[in-house]
Amino acid sequence: MRPRMLRVAVSLVLGAMLAASSRAQSNSDEALGRARAAAESDLAKSLQELGQLRDTIKAEKLPMSEQLGSAENRLAALKRELEDQTRAQDTKALELGNLQGAMKLRQDETTYVANLLDEFTNGFESSMHVSELPRYQAAIETAKLARGNEDLSMVEKLSRQVGVLQVALTRLMDLVGGSRYDGQAVDAQGTVAKGEFAVVGPVVMFAAAGGGPAGLAIPQAGSALAAVRTIDKTIDAGIAQVVTAGIGSLPLDPSRGGALKDLMHRGSLIGYFKKGGPIMYPLLCVSILALSVVLERLWFLAREQKSRDPEVVDEILGRIQDADVAGAVRAGAKSRDFVARALIYGIQHREKSLSNALIRSAGAEIHRFTRGISILDTCVTMAPLLGLLGTVTGMMGSFGMLGGAELSAPSQITGGIAEALIATAFGLGIAITSLIPMNYLHQQAEKAKHEIEDASTHLEILMKPILDAEQAQREARVLAQLAQSA
Repeated sequence: MRPRMLRVAVSLVLGAMLAASSRAQSNSDEALGRARAAAESDLAKSLQELGQLRDTIKAEKLPMSEQLGSAENRLAALKRELEDQTRAQDTKALELGNLQGAMKLRQDETTYVANLLDEFTNGFESSMHVSELPRYQAAIETAKLARGNEDLSMVEKLSRQVGVLQVALTRLMDLVGGSRYDGQAVDAQGTVAKGEFAVVGPVVMFAAAGGGPAGLAIPQAGSALAAVRTIDKTIDAGIAQVVTAGIGSLPLDPSRGGALKDLMHRGSLIGYFKKGGPIMYPLLCVSILALSVVLERLWFLAREQKSRDPEVVDEILGRIQDADVAGAVRAGAKSRDFVARALIYGIQHREKSLSNALIRSAGAEIHRFTRGISILDTCVTMAPLLGLLGTVTGMMGSFGMLGGAELSAPSQITGGIAEALIATAFGLGIAITSLIPMNYLHQQAEKAKHEIEDASTHLEILMKPILDAEQAQREARVLAQLAQSA
């Protein structure tokens, strides 16, 4: 009985356990089904979102590619613009340097002219008779004070200094045929008398107003007034008639025949050369050197002007624009035009550096135009200095007479000073006549430089795509060789 009951109990327990297990299995299957359904739903949503995202990316990919291509093209254009701006800036810097050099040259020339005007003013003042100083003192003082006046511009300073030249020309015209002017002089008794002066050649005469003393007007040391030296009544009366009436016969020859001698030798360049002293021989060499340089440069400019061929330059640039480099070289190979030579040299050496080749060829051509200008500049500077040296040495000899027996012959002293000034006159004449062709040569050299630089810049612009293409070809050949070797 008991075993049977035990089996029944075991059966009941096993049935309960199987029922429980069946219920748990059923619950687990339901949970797994719900989880699978949820996962499938999430997967479907994710796939749907992925599809929408792919469509969005596909829709946005093409505009972004177009924007990227546009940005790359814009970047390339900006790079080209930067290169053009850099090249233009370099050109402007070069032009600025040239302008600064030209400005410095003009400033030096202005200073040199101002110094010449100062020397002329001092010489003009010292060469006048003491009786003439009141007439021209205002212009002379204005010119002297203008150089040190900081409130005046350079144009105003030069204008006031040039005023002395105008006064000197006016005085020269007045002295032709004789000149008369009012003034004061001191007679033999030391009385200051008002009257009238008359200048006839080297002679200055004075006649007091109201029938006063008349005679020669002699400068006095340490006095601003001339002294009247009477000779005799007959000569004094003749002097008074010439001074007061402006007509009559000069009753004396104070030069003691020197006027006739001067008339006989007037205009004799050889005579002036001999009187100028030993310094005239270096001045002669300087003048010959300056003349030789000027003639050689003018002949050179004439040859270059005859060899100009702008059509060849245009043909070279036109063939370069058509990417025909070999044709451009053939077009300018035999040309004698200096611009064409510079361009052809740059094209032939473009593989090394086009810019450096153009700079080298331009420098060589410009050097041909500036050759000899430095020698001419040296002559312009040296000639006045040699003239001043001759004047100083001549005046040293003239003033050396003051301590000897020649003191009784002042005409010899003044004649020696006059001869000493011949060297200065020759030196200034050489400098002035050489300054004009020197400036002309500078102008022609600057003009040639500008033409070469303009053509070189144009060539560089046209050669840019050709150089890029040649560079690409060289790189392709190198890569092909590397591929074959590999």
